[in-house]
Amino acid sequence: MKKTYFNILGFTICWFAIITQFVLMIQNRQAEILETIIRFFSFFTILTNILVALFFTTQVFTKNKAYLSFLNSKSSLTAITTFILVVGIVYQILLRPIWNPQGLQKIVDELLHTIIPLLVLIYWILYVKKNELQLKSIVKWLLYPLLYFIYILIRGHFSKFYPYPFSNVSELGYSQVIINFILISFFITLLLVTLIFFGNKFKKTY
Repeated sequence: MKKTYFNILGFTICWFAIITQFVLMIQNRQAEILETIIRFFSFFTILTNILVALFFTTQVFTKNKAYLSFLNSKSSLTAITTFILVVGIVYQILLRPIWNPQGLQKIVDELLHTIIPLLVLIYWILYVKKNELQLKSIVKWLLYPLLYFIYILIRGHFSKFYPYPFSNVSELGYSQVIINFILISFFITLLLVTLIFFGNKFKKTY
């Protein structure tokens, strides 16, 4: 598939999944609309899929805009690939066994947690510039999961809403939730290092 078509495919699937999930969450809300909207943007899955959608958007429409250039560097795409793969892997291992969506929700779930992570991984393999990938150029992206973790803890303290079972302080306590975050952070770093290793081992440019 030509890169242009791949970009359009990624752009279409990502925004369709995100917007449809938003509509479904509003329709099936268990809280006021404002609270539901805040909760929607409290999911790492949603935030990371938005990052992916923005990346494909820049590729299709605004690739040369300076203020969006950070999304087009090889380091950024590698970091985004890592995060969306974590979304997919954590879902398959920890969340799929306890969640059984039906109908359109099932389709959207598969897009957000399975199809899009695979799509981004394939894109990374085929098109990212892997020459001279260095961990130090991507370390700053590790602030993303750290800031997310701090956000959900602070907001959860006041709202008592935690987006994932393994982040639920009310049930697990702070110690266990922090341990869970450390384990996930370790997994993110390991996956990031793995991508960089194989990227530099099998260098390919486009």
